[in-house]
Amino acid sequence: MIHHFFQNRAILAPKNAIVDAINDYILNLIAGEEKIYLSYNSPCSANSNVDMSDDVHTPEFLNTIVSSGVPNHRLRLKVGVLVMLLRNIDQSSGMCNGTRLIVTKMGRYVIEGKIISDSNIGEKVFIPRLSLIPLDKRLPFKFQHPQFPLSVSFAMTINKSQ
Repeated sequence: MIHHFFQNRAILAPKNAIVDAINDYILNLIAGEEKIYLSYNSPCSANSNVDMSDDVHTPEFLNTIVSSGVPNHRLRLKVGVLVMLLRNIDQSSGMCNGTRLIVTKMGRYVIEGKIISDSNIGEKVFIPRLSLIPLDKRLPFKFQHPQFPLSVSFAMTINKSQ
């Protein structure tokens, strides 16, 4: 299977836009039913440094924001696809930031995967949807970003690979 080939390999690219294009291309080559998971972003109500109503930041606008370490608004997955965790979930079971997995089942609220990197290779794990708050200092407001902490990882940035 393709995941054995990518167990200790990745396609490296300098920019996230190139990584996304490569991952989309490879995802399109994989047979099977695709499931698209969308985040449902909402502004945080306690923005002490911002003197404006939370209504200004619509979900449509919030969906366009891309921030480092936060999953994209739109996550496309298929069974058998290689993904990477973007957050520490349970370090004792090997579910750490950067852990690579193969998607084995896709549910509405949880994704099942099999670890293919680090010390817990072969272990079945469950990844829940997490409500993340991007901590990007360039944003003058905070918002909640409920999404699975995953990204497709056939390709990754050079920085993420180190």
